[in-house]
Amino acid sequence: MAMEMKSGEGEPMMEINMTPLIDVMLVLLTLLIITLPIQTHAVKLDMPRPDQTKPPPIAPVIVNLGVDFDGTILWNGTPVDRATMDSYFLDASQADPQPEVHLNPNKLAKYDTVAKVLADAQRIGVKKIGFTGLEQYMQ
Repeated sequence: MAMEMKSGEGEPMMEINMTPLIDVMLVLLTLLIITLPIQTHAVKLDMPRPDQTKPPPIAPVIVNLGVDFDGTILWNGTPVDRATMDSYFLDASQADPQPEVHLNPNKLAKYDTVAKVLADAQRIGVKKIGFTGLEQYMQ
């Protein structure tokens, strides 16, 4: 495949002929394009129809849980200690369906207090908990 030619200075010039390599690559590319399956096939699925006999979903019970800047925990606006909060969490975790706990920590509340409230909720088994009042952090 190598071709020997004499250059003007008397040295042999060695070059690889690239034409066969390019031809092989073009053939492989053509075969790849031809053998790829067409991606426009649709899959027909028989999906179940919505059941119209079900009653509308019940609105969830919402518990507003606040953590004030001085570490006070508020359960629906009423100050509680951690033991009382844990008993409320236990009642909430055993309810069916579980109430949604909306945690609204004050902007100046200590991270440690908020983390302890979240850890207590997780340990006791409260599944539906989320943060609210995040607009106070946008200012």
